[in-house]
Amino acid sequence: MKILITGSNGLLGQKLVKLLANKDNVELLATSKGANRVNDTSGYQYKSLDITNKEEVLSIVNGFRPNAIINTAAMTNVDACESDKELCWDLNVNAVKYFIEASEKNDSHLIHLSTDFVFDGEEGPYKEGDQPNPLSYYGESKHEAEKLLQASNIKWSIARTIIVYGIVDDMSRSNIVLWAKEALEKGNPLTIVDDQFRSPTLAEDLAMGCWLIAKKEAQGIFHLSGKDVMSIIDLVYNVADFYGLDKSIVTPIKSASLNQAAKRPPKTGFILDKAINDLGYNPVSFEEGLAELTEQLTAKAN
Repeated sequence: MKILITGSNGLLGQKLVKLLANKDNVELLATSKGANRVNDTSGYQYKSLDITNKEEVLSIVNGFRPNAIINTAAMTNVDACESDKELCWDLNVNAVKYFIEASEKNDSHLIHLSTDFVFDGEEGPYKEGDQPNPLSYYGESKHEAEKLLQASNIKWSIARTIIVYGIVDDMSRSNIVLWAKEALEKGNPLTIVDDQFRSPTLAEDLAMGCWLIAKKEAQGIFHLSGKDVMSIIDLVYNVADFYGLDKSIVTPIKSASLNQAAKRPPKTGFILDKAINDLGYNPVSFEEGLAELTEQLTAKAN
């Protein structure tokens, strides 16, 4: 099975490379912009790819002719999407158009990563058939890409996820869990929102969910997240408790007081029954995810 990954330098992309490189019966092409940032370069090919360049997309896909494309590349900084709408649309919508066209030519199954931010957060946790109503330009761009896939004639899947955490090879990317752990270890006072609820997702679980979709050729929308829904402040408290750190330095605040450029949905979280039943998706609890993260950090330190 030939699989092409976009955004292979990102957190999910790196986990997919680790999962699928050297796997029996998988020929893997990893693509990202610039040089490969995954330490282990065995068992797959790597090519630099700018997904906003239609010619590059078509040339690489036509050259490789993948059975499945897992599109993890996106602009995900929610506030930056509000201030640079053009770049956001290029990366999150136009690029998807190019991959749809390339998938049509090569009969590829396009598996596209989406987000809980397609919802307004009034009715969470959500199941796959619930009606999107994005509050931010980021959410709007991801919803638009979903609509393009649904209107296309190709084999498509949408894998929606929520707050992905984990570690990458070069540690250049942080995420809320690593950020909270580091800030708590330094004893930096933190102000954290207590009125937003999410399901943090271990990157390895999400990678496995994407692979299960590809392997089973499962089409449609799938919700892939962690199984625990918690407020952002509880997430930080859980990190503090797990590592035995002082949580008295954490102060709750309301989202409205942050004056962020983009509106966030108050309560998302996913109902995972479809992914569990159709794919055999089996995500860890948040505590188990922290234990796995700790093992990886320890291995990296040694």
